[in-house]
Amino acid sequence: MRIAIVADTHLPRGSRAIPGACLARMRASDLILHAGDLSAASVLEELRTLGPPVAAVHGNIDSVDVRRLLPERQVVDAVGVRLGLIHDAGPARGRIDRMRSAFPDCDAVVFGHSHIPLHEEAPGFQIFNPGSPTDRRRQPRHSMGIALVESGRVRFEHVRLD
Repeated sequence: MRIAIVADTHLPRGSRAIPGACLARMRASDLILHAGDLSAASVLEELRTLGPPVAAVHGNIDSVDVRRLLPERQVVDAVGVRLGLIHDAGPARGRIDRMRSAFPDCDAVVFGHSHIPLHEEAPGFQIFNPGSPTDRRRQPRHSMGIALVESGRVRFEHVRLD
């Protein structure tokens, strides 16, 4: 199973749009995860038109409509691998242990909020932040993530978009 992962799209906003390379990877995936801060419900609708199922959570800047449509956190089963999804995983210090405690039955947690691409591993557990495809903040590049699930294991990778 191939999973496209994005967070912090913050759309609509001026002339910003999800890059074509990101859209292509999402269309080619079996599942799309969005770790919050879509901003408007129209972004969720755009993602749903791409084809694969979409699992998403709301973030701290999302509209009231988005908050009504999406939970604050959820767990997704990806062919036997359990992925937690949350927007804000809190401060860096102790994050991996905190996420393991918050999602005790999960193999990994996907989060956003910081716009900083991150992948950390501990025995039997991972956390992953894809960065942002549209709002890089202080990062050198826009980014997203891809997860490959095979034989009960998940492997994450970051994808540079520019």
